[in-house]
Amino acid sequence: MIQASRTGLERVLMFQLNHFEDHRGTYTQLYHKQDYEEAIKKELGEDVQFLEDDYAWSTKNVLRGIHGDDRTWKLVTCLFGKFYIVVVNCDESSPNFGKWQNFILTRENGRQLLIPPKHGHAYQVLSDNAVFNYKQSCYYQGMNRQFTYKFDDPRFKIWWPIKNPIISMRDEEGKVV
Repeated sequence: MIQASRTGLERVLMFQLNHFEDHRGTYTQLYHKQDYEEAIKKELGEDVQFLEDDYAWSTKNVLRGIHGDDRTWKLVTCLFGKFYIVVVNCDESSPNFGKWQNFILTRENGRQLLIPPKHGHAYQVLSDNAVFNYKQSCYYQGMNRQFTYKFDDPRFKIWWPIKNPIISMRDEEGKVV
């Protein structure tokens, strides 16, 4: 059974993966449908089913985000490398709008994050290369169906470990809250 724990953000869960390691390498089960559905139901009372898997490969200093939408749950995992990830409550009708929490995700620490709808996330790559896996409850329909907030919006006051990140035009021009 997967271990789930609550974080400092409402409806955001952290899962701890189990690794099997020996002289040949490591084996890790990334997802077991029944175990995750039961854990999410127990912790949050939500029925979440995942439909799509995507991954992003990035190099050191890349920053992606803050991205999200109003309907998609995401289960995110570091498959290789090291990420500094921030999850932000982007629900403008919530009293917790703008509240954020940071996490370090690596293959070695085996942490996964469950990010609910109306929450955005952004990450910075701390290692030379890194691979980030997204498991999503809705099919990705392009960036025009998502919100984008600027990673350095002064109202969020997010601390980033790398001060001059490599970012896309989308993230450079992101909506200021």
